[in-house]
Amino acid sequence: MKKIIKGFSLVLALSTVGFMNGQHKNHKNMSVTPEESTGFIPAVRLINNPDGSCTFEKGKIPTLKHMNTTTFWMSNKTEEWEKNAHPAPRRQYVITIKGNIRFKVTDGSTFMIKPGVVLLAEDLKGTGHSWDMVKSKEWERLYIPIAENADDFFVRDGQ
Repeated sequence: MKKIIKGFSLVLALSTVGFMNGQHKNHKNMSVTPEESTGFIPAVRLINNPDGSCTFEKGKIPTLKHMNTTTFWMSNKTEEWEKNAHPAPRRQYVITIKGNIRFKVTDGSTFMIKPGVVLLAEDLKGTGHSWDMVKSKEWERLYIPIAENADDFFVRDGQ
């Protein structure tokens, strides 16, 4: 029950649309300073290389930021095609509530997503990514699309 409450709290925090987001049309050039955020949540971002292949980078997303999103949905169903290589259908946060998921990118590299780590899917072209469950029978998750041209607030490790 604690994980569900934590997951819903995270969704509420991520899906709240603040007035500040409405005032800033181009968020891509904004930087996050320690004064603007009290903490971070670990994240992994799927992105495309210039040649269209998929790769990933580890980082974090600041807490207490109003993000430009308007909807979300939950899923615990898995279709077989979803496990095969595919690009993300849209820029979105994927919040795992239950399950351990191993993602694989074009060059064969892998990373794990488990509850408490945000997946930011931005690999919209090419063959994309694939995934499989590790020591899990079910993947419970929330999909939170990011509004067009909105900042994803991702901060790469080392920045």
